[in-house]
Amino acid sequence: MLLCLCMIYQEDIVIAHSLGVKAYRFSISWARILPRGRFGEVNPSGIKFYNKIIDSLLLKGIEPFVTIHHFDHPQELEDRYGSWLSPLMQEDFVLLAETCFKSFGDRVKYWTTINEVNQFAEMAYVRGVFPPAHCSAPFGNCSVGNSDVEPFIVVHNMLLSHAKAVNLYREQFQQKQGGSIGLIAHSHMYEPLRDGESDRLAVNRALAFTLGWAIDPLVFGDYPPEMRQYHVSGDHFIRGFAYTTGERDGILIGEPTGVERFYVVPRGIEKIVDYVSKRYNNMPIYVTENGYSPPRTEQVPDLLHDVNRIKFHEGYLAALARAIRNGADVRGYFVWSLMDNFEWTGGYSTTFGLYYIDRQTLKRTPKLSAKWYEDFIANRSKGSNREGFKNGKEGSKRFPKSKTVITSRAEAKATEK
Repeated sequence: MLLCLCMIYQEDIVIAHSLGVKAYRFSISWARILPRGRFGEVNPSGIKFYNKIIDSLLLKGIEPFVTIHHFDHPQELEDRYGSWLSPLMQEDFVLLAETCFKSFGDRVKYWTTINEVNQFAEMAYVRGVFPPAHCSAPFGNCSVGNSDVEPFIVVHNMLLSHAKAVNLYREQFQQKQGGSIGLIAHSHMYEPLRDGESDRLAVNRALAFTLGWAIDPLVFGDYPPEMRQYHVSGDHFIRGFAYTTGERDGILIGEPTGVERFYVVPRGIEKIVDYVSKRYNNMPIYVTENGYSPPRTEQVPDLLHDVNRIKFHEGYLAALARAIRNGADVRGYFVWSLMDNFEWTGGYSTTFGLYYIDRQTLKRTPKLSAKWYEDFIANRSKGSNREGFKNGKEGSKRFPKSKTVITSRAEAKATEK
């Protein structure tokens, strides 16, 4: 389950617990922990804030899945050396990671270094719609940037930062703290226009420039050969990927949603999971974000009676079940999201949550999908022989039977209608 942390986070944790969820994904705000990076001091108030969240989750039996970097960094690092465009960012990121491991690692057992490295590079340095808004024609009209060069520099620095943070964790913290660490990549699934070799190669090329761009260097030690033609080896755990939609001939396919680039294509998640499993030697997979936002014209009564969101998750979970039966090692599925949250470019106009929030009173109102999800979790957990998440201290008291993830092929069969 993904949540939007705010001033009344305690209430949100109680709500998550009432649904029966056993895993909660949130991110650390870099500026809250190290407001000036390595050029200043650690903010004790920031450490205290996240300690309260982590402790509150554990008291409710909810396992924290913590992302160290989710698209934001201190302005100081942007002003001093251009943030991710400079290799100096690697040193700052490792300091942030080390601070997190020291402060929270005794309780956090699931770490993600960086969220969606490829998506961040595309949105911030190709299209220029995320800060720091770098781009060039024909991708956008920014005052600064080079869309043909800068994204590759950014991803390279991010992957090196990830590798250094992973090495630090494994050498100094993992044995004592007993956690795991990985990285998240974003991906679409692509469909060939025709049933021919050239079309299949085009699909592989598109996947190489999106998913392979982020994962290949960590698994194979180099960028995809498809990328090399157009223009850190080691044992790395890929925490997961965020799935959105599918394309055919560059055109988005499926039922439209309230987000322009997101369409409902359940079969796509089965295909992309199968692709990842086969390309990367059946590595463990967490689907870290998957959700539905309705058309923005809907009024509150329609938002609360969100039948389409229920159909969305039923369809995607059924497709994911097929992928599991086919051999994919899928260990988790995080609903995007518990509450209607603030989206990067959509603000409050997009509503992915299982709960509606009145922006004046901040009152949380469950949608129909919240009741469905509660029932889904309860039904999936009955009679299950699962021993919990399949990495870390498997089967220990800190890794209880999970009610939010599909972890066995037997259960996957029961999930699909």
